[in-house]
Amino acid sequence: MNLTQSIREALESLMANKLRAALTILGIVIGVAAVIAMLAVGTGAQDTILGSISGIGTNLLFVFDSNFTQDIRNEQPLTMADAAAIADIFQAPHVQAVAPVVNGNVSVNFSGETVNVELFGVTPDFEQVRNYSLLEGSFITEDNVNGRASVALLGPEVADRLFDRRTLITGETIRIEGQPFRIIGVLESKGGGSFGSQDNVVLVPLTTARLRLVNRERDHIDVLYVQAVDASSVPLASEEIAQILRTRHRTALGADDFTIFSQQDFLSVAGTITNVLTIFLGGIAAISLLVGGIGIMNIMLVSVTERTKEIGLRKAVGARKADILIQFLTESSLLSMIGGLIGIIFGWLIAFAVGQIAAASGTPFTPNVSLGSVLLATIFSTAVGLFFGIYPASRAANLEPVEALRYE
Repeated sequence: MNLTQSIREALESLMANKLRAALTILGIVIGVAAVIAMLAVGTGAQDTILGSISGIGTNLLFVFDSNFTQDIRNEQPLTMADAAAIADIFQAPHVQAVAPVVNGNVSVNFSGETVNVELFGVTPDFEQVRNYSLLEGSFITEDNVNGRASVALLGPEVADRLFDRRTLITGETIRIEGQPFRIIGVLESKGGGSFGSQDNVVLVPLTTARLRLVNRERDHIDVLYVQAVDASSVPLASEEIAQILRTRHRTALGADDFTIFSQQDFLSVAGTITNVLTIFLGGIAAISLLVGGIGIMNIMLVSVTERTKEIGLRKAVGARKADILIQFLTESSLLSMIGGLIGIIFGWLIAFAVGQIAAASGTPFTPNVSLGSVLLATIFSTAVGLFFGIYPASRAANLEPVEALRYE
């Protein structure tokens, strides 16, 4: 018996029991669709998270004012003097720019509408270091910082919640913690990031924030954003920063009272988390495919029982054991392949629907149906059909012709 004849006879057998075959195929469809949709959601989440982090800049370093791994006595805070030392090209030749920041959570009010946002007190270098662009207006200047000006830049999410964005809002006055601030610009959207949404923010001059809004002592700052000359210079820049701070904080012989992170550190952690998420989602979906495979085995066992006399007759007229085995394996493989193809289409539709729902809810998230996930689901579904068809096919092939013909 050749392959073409096996496929033709398998199709005839399946068409003779359309409802049963359809329900069996449905199990595979659900399993394959679930695998593709779940992998697409996991991959989309990974792309969104890693893309948001990378969007900040691949040559960015974060310097925090405490040791995250050890308890240190007499920790010294980061100061503006530390920032100036790191910005000195002679002390740190691989550092391009430094942006000291103080931050906190504040309430912002306009015309009776109040929102809670994250506030950043920044200097003009923050625009370059954090790779920000403006939708309108201008960025904070040195004059604003030196004059402790009551000016603010709004993230697009804050601007949308407080204003009708069909018109320019530069020049409007808002109240931050009850104090009036004039809007000088609106930031372009950057989406989610390492520390939450980068759009639900308000930027004000560092001196204004420190003295009037977040109450930091003297020239203390919360974090330093440091831009290396390029991505390859990040390790050297990190070492230069560490040496400068060890000297200034007099911790050269002990544990550091600061922590330095690079974008690569955040990308590695986020990548690990999202990979685990994708594998977890794919594993859950694969269970559905396994259940579909068990359904195939059950149906094939029923088919063997129903066609016992047919099998005996085939063997009596010369059919070999291999012919019977191939016949039933072909049927189970066809069931899984048809279900797999339909499942691919449904999986893509589910992923597309999730993306549309995410877009409608304002979440920057796009499920990604990759060729790898389609191939994986297709190969897996075919393997499931073969694996769960082996036992019924083997049982059919091993039937004795005389006993099969006598079966009632």
